[in-house]
Formats: sequence, structure tokens, C-alpha cells
Amino acid sequence: MSLSLRTTDGGEVQVSSEVLQQFKAGFRGPVLGSDSADYDTTRNIWNAMIDRRPGLILRCTGTADVQHAVRFAKQHRFLLSVRGGGHNIAGLAVCDGGLMIDLSVMRGVSVDVKGRTARAQGGCTLGDVDRETQVHGLAAVLGFVSATGIGGLTVGGGFGYLTRRFGYTCDNLMSMEVVSADGQVQRAAADENPELFWALRGGGGNFGIVTSFEYKLHPVGPEILGGAVVWRGEDAAEVLDFYRRFTATTPRETTCVALLRIAPPAPWLPAELHNKPIVAVFVCHSGAIEDGEKTLAPLRSFGKPVADIITRRPYAQMQSLLDATQPKGRRYYWKSNYLAEIHPNAIAAAVEHAAHIPSPHSSIAFFQLKGALGELPTDHCPAGNRDTAFVLNIASSWDNAADDTANQRWARDCFAAMAPFSTGGTYINFLNEEEGRERIEAAYGRANLERLAALKQRYDPENLFRHTKSVLG
Repeated sequence: MSLSLRTTDGGEVQVSSEVLQQFKAGFRGPVLGSDSADYDTTRNIWNAMIDRRPGLILRCTGTADVQHAVRFAKQHRFLLSVRGGGHNIAGLAVCDGGLMIDLSVMRGVSVDVKGRTARAQGGCTLGDVDRETQVHGLAAVLGFVSATGIGGLTVGGGFGYLTRRFGYTCDNLMSMEVVSADGQVQRAAADENPELFWALRGGGGNFGIVTSFEYKLHPVGPEILGGAVVWRGEDAAEVLDFYRRFTATTPRETTCVALLRIAPPAPWLPAELHNKPIVAVFVCHSGAIEDGEKTLAPLRSFGKPVADIITRRPYAQMQSLLDATQPKGRRYYWKSNYLAEIHPNAIAAAVEHAAHIPSPHSSIAFFQLKGALGELPTDHCPAGNRDTAFVLNIASSWDNAADDTANQRWARDCFAAMAPFSTGGTYINFLNEEEGRERIEAAYGRANLERLAALKQRYDPENLFRHTKSVLG
């Protein structure tokens, strides 16, 4: 009995039971076929719009399994994808018909308190890392939804509540262990394989599979001042104009995220507002609590807020505060750009399109970033766009496939209306499935992209790692 697997040239190859058994003899983790009990659970990822069926899923238990899997794929030229957290909007974790290398059981974290570093395996989520580092009042620069995998986040750049203070996630990397396309295990750091280290800090999944990340840690928490303030939707224009002026003066310890959406039936929101338009500002102040109280006082007293849940809370809790807005199994479609400022006309466009949101789960978000990013040169690493002040993310989310067209159209129309206010740059991890070369160049900049393409030829000349946002033309 044989198994048919898709190859990198688009064809198929028959894998005999003998060849598969030989592979399994050197692999510790489960090998899942389409008839395996855990197959659907493992292939199904966060974005339900992605419904691909790998020919085999290889659930790695450690670096040796990853190395064995890469060599297997290279030997037979199998189409290959890599799953960490499975949280990428474009569904890069899952390929059709090929091999999916699954790191999601590799979730160990070790903390060096004295050296202020943490080493985390490639299948960790943000929540895994925060849980261990916060025991010691330390934090890595990560994202803001705890179920996100650190792998895709980090090799795509990464930003979150600490970015204004410390830069991108990848700016805070000390080293990585990576299985490269030739099946070798290599260390990438400033003092070892520096070109590979450069490429992996923002260049996505083009250069290998990172099996562990060593992060620089910063004193944060365990308690911070954070939460959200909410106003009625009819106040959105005034609130966003205040947000624009307020964020121009806040210290780097304070990060603010403005959201336009339909109010969910959350217990902390007045019942009469449920399912009605709102504008919210989520905040995280990671400095001294007393300083945060003073900084946030003008925000909390502006206009007529209908809810205010800003309070002292564990940093790890702040990191999961938005989790409920991003559950696994919904349909997601995003359009995103970087902004140098929030122009008054951009506010008008956002408010207009927020009034026509077709789903109660969708939102328009302005995430504040300006700060430490701008202190490093554009070519410090591939994750460029260091002139950005905000990320604009038009996040369309809904439940039923029958509503795909209406929800995607809304996001595209809103994006088009907001495009004149962009820097021209975008975030590689927010690119959806249909966005190609032009948008990839917008994420990296031409010079960085050309350097990445040259390094791709050096480290992966056969393009084994192709199921990603490719740096090749």
C-alpha cells in the first residue's frame, strides 16, 4: 500500500509503505494520515477560511524530529509547510497534499533570570512564554493575543504592547536554533551565521525552521496598568481625534490601541450597548503604576465614557485581554497598512466604514507603535518600515461561508479608502492569502527584499521552504 504526496513542482509521488516505515523508525512523534483520529484537529487552524488537507502531518517532539522531517521532505522533494501556532491570517501553516511539519507540541520555555533571557521552543505560544517569564517579573517583546505562536510572529518581525519601548520582537532576539534546507542544525546569532540571523529576523519562513528562540527579557510587571475605555459609536470621530492628539504625547511605557466595532455582549459593557457601535481604546502602561495613572487620566475623562476597565492587573492577563475577539474557527480576512500619523481625513474614512460593518465580530484598529523602532536603521533586519507610527488593521471576521463576499468586500473597500494615508508600508504577518509580490515588497522595502532573495539562493537554493510569503520574484 502506498501514499500519494504532492511535490514541490506541483506533481505527485507515490510513497511506499516501506519508505514510510523507514521514516517512522527515526521519528519519535505521531505521524498522522487523513484517517488518523487527530488529523482534522491538527490540520484545522485559527482561520476557518483555510481548509487544506496535508498528505501527512508530522508532529515533532524536538529538534531531532524536525531535522529528520526536513531531510525526508528534501530527499523526496515533498511540498512542505510548517505549523507553530497556526495563527497566520494566510494559513501558511497548512499545505494541500504535502507534508505539514507540526511544532505545536514543542512548547518548553527556560528562563535565565540573571542573564535576563529566555529560550523557547518553536511551538510555543505567547501565553507559554509570558507564563514562565512573568514568574520572575520579566517579559519578552511579543504580540497581544496569547494563542499566537511565537515562531511566525518572530520571524515575521512581531509587535505588541512593549514595542514602543523595545522595538520589534525580532529586535530582541539573541539567537536561534534553526534546521536549514540542507537538514543541518545551525545556530544563528550576531556572532555565528550572521547573514542567516539577519534574514530570520523578519524574513518569514523562507530560510528554515526555527526550533528555539532566545529572547532578551525586560523588567515588566508582574502588574501593569491596563484595560480599556469605551464610548458610544456616535462619539467615534471625536474620540479618534482625541486619540490622535493624545498618542502624540504619551511616554513609551504607554501603548494605546483604538478600535471601532460592534459591542460584544461582554459583562463589563452596559447591556443597552450590546450589538451597537462603539469606539474603544485599549491601553497598556508597563512603567510605574503611579505614572500611568497620571498619563491616562486625560483619556479616562474625555467625553462621556460608557465603560472603563483600566486597572492594575497582571501583565499576562493584559496579554490575553483581546483573546475573546479572535477565537479559533471563525472566518478571517484582513487588510493592513502602516501609518505615519492618523490624518483627520483617515478618521472620517474609518468612521464612515465602521458605520457599515457587516459582522458584529469585525473591527478597524489603530495600534500605536512609534518609539524604539525608529532608533534602528532600515536595514537592521528585514522587518523594516521603521518610520511607522501606527498599524492600521481592518479585521473582518464572521461565522458563515455564505457571508464571505460581503465581509471581504467591506474590508477591501475600507482599505481602499484608507490607502491614501499609508506610508506605503505594511506588516508581513498581516498579509492575507491573495496578497503577493507588490505587498511583500511593501513589507520589506526593495533593498531588504533584494538582499533576502540573494540569501534565499544561498540557504535554500531548491526553494524547499516555499509555502510562505516568498522573497523570490
